[in-house]
Amino acid sequence: MTLAPPPFDPELAAALAATGQSSIATGITLDQLAVERANLAETVPTVTELATDATLRVEERTVPGAEDGPELELLVVRPRGRTDPRPVVYHTHGGGLIMGNNRYGLDPVLDFVRELDLVVVSVGYRLAPEHPFPAGTEDAYAGLRWLASDPAAVGGDGRIVLTGGSAGGSLAAALALLARDRGEVSVTGQLLMYPMLDDRNESVSARQMHGLGVWDRVSNETGWAAWLGGAAEVSPYAAPARATDLTGLPPAFLDAGSAETFRDEIVDYAQRLWAAGGDAELHVWPGAFHAFDFLAPQADLSQRARAARLHWLRRLLGD
Repeated sequence: MTLAPPPFDPELAAALAATGQSSIATGITLDQLAVERANLAETVPTVTELATDATLRVEERTVPGAEDGPELELLVVRPRGRTDPRPVVYHTHGGGLIMGNNRYGLDPVLDFVRELDLVVVSVGYRLAPEHPFPAGTEDAYAGLRWLASDPAAVGGDGRIVLTGGSAGGSLAAALALLARDRGEVSVTGQLLMYPMLDDRNESVSARQMHGLGVWDRVSNETGWAAWLGGAAEVSPYAAPARATDLTGLPPAFLDAGSAETFRDEIVDYAQRLWAAGGDAELHVWPGAFHAFDFLAPQADLSQRARAARLHWLRRLLGD
């Protein structure tokens, strides 16, 4: 049965139409991946370009990686002119688990530096299908463990908030689970922007958005299949929606668009955090497609979403 999708917000629909495409990143299959990666790479700023912002201090650091893994490239962004230790936002990038690097999807995250004087540390991780789970997750965890061991090296005060959008939100949620279970790292909060949480891809919203909007059910299946690599059992550290125990996790912020593939799994994850006695704030933005604030940052809904994240961080950190 065909399920009618929710309508797009008119301002966001106009922004999507202005790209000259009726949808973005829909219907992706692995045989298209090289082209998709090349197209994405053209949109990612260089370190030099990021450093032209006079409000930011931008540097790259190479740190030890996971056992049997490569060294990690961290991008560190600090507020220029601020020298006292500040909380750190540890960012895992999006890209469907199959694309992207530590500079991808940074625009909404740099709000935290510009508006709140926080430090952002963004990690690169190995991508599927060349490196299926757990490679990328262990890379991200290794970077988090390094950061927690020496936060002063990047101007941090010891408080760490995990964040990421889309696939990066999946990794941020997985890192919260790993930090709880391994007991090596203390995490202050998890800010999950339209996170990609559930490999099963069977929700109503996934079916509604087939071939529509940004990152549809077909692309989602491609990303998850590559990430899981045909594993018979799916770990909650690979797909956080598989976690059966959500107790003892740090406070969470989650948001979603009403017209995106991940809507229902995000709402369900927030509900299960509450059921486990957790602290979670959930926003579902009416008429928003996936990654709406990244693609249309000046839209009213995008501005409201960004403001909500800043408000949550202020409350969480007491700033």
